[in-house]
Amino acid sequence: MIGLEIADFVGTSAFALSGFLAATRDRLDLLGIFISTFLTALGGGILRDTVADRVPYAFAHLLPMVLVVAVVVISIIFKLYNKDELENKTYFVISDSIGLVSFSITGSMVAMMVDFNIFGVIMLALATAVGGGVMRDILLNRVPVVLTSELYGSVAILIGIALFIVDYFDKINYISLFIIFVSGLTLRLVAYYYKWSLPKLG
Repeated sequence: MIGLEIADFVGTSAFALSGFLAATRDRLDLLGIFISTFLTALGGGILRDTVADRVPYAFAHLLPMVLVVAVVVISIIFKLYNKDELENKTYFVISDSIGLVSFSITGSMVAMMVDFNIFGVIMLALATAVGGGVMRDILLNRVPVVLTSELYGSVAILIGIALFIVDYFDKINYISLFIIFVSGLTLRLVAYYYKWSLPKLG
């Protein structure tokens, strides 16, 4: 599905930028910046393919690495690390949300291709969407954003459930994938702007 591939590219770029900004805020050196950027953008996909017993896409194709390197180079040239609150800009939030939703869908699809049950589909959707960010935050000694952000991981879980149900009734097609993509993206953006979140104790 071409649209999903484009969304993947947008999401990879957005996640790479997120990793770059996190690294520069913590004043890492160039190697640290590259590792943070790589993990954030591609870590979830590598985890997905490893669990599904597949050769990681990032290790078999040049495009993912080219995107990561391009993001680092462009960010340095335009000094994006000096931009205030870049991660709260509308275009960044939208592109990051596109990445979340598209990665959730690809994670679910891979899980169903290898005949995972509903628990496996949900976990692979979640791992693909947020795995890279979790790796980055652990590396930088932070509480992972997915544990505190507005319905971030929850969107990935809901997408996994929705796709499993649609696949159960043998209704996976362009239309159903498009509806799930738009619904997931809308939910994430609405949750972000209205600050919706799951209940917290205490």
